[in-house]
Amino acid sequence: MIYRKNMGSKESWARVIGGALIVACSLTQIGLTPLGWVLAASGLFTALTGLFGYCPACAMAGRKVDGSSG
Repeated sequence: MIYRKNMGSKESWARVIGGALIVACSLTQIGLTPLGWVLAASGLFTALTGLFGYCPACAMAGRKVDGSSG
């Protein structure tokens, strides 16, 4: 299935960097506990939405990319 991007490039980069930081902090500060793995998975999902430029939650809210942004 092909999705249309619903995020600009600046937000995509911010999500990739933020997701990577969530993964790194959760595994180093909380450790390999169930909570650490759950937080790492959420960080991975955040980073993947940035890589693909598509956020399912934004799509459900009806958000579209503005042509002048990014």
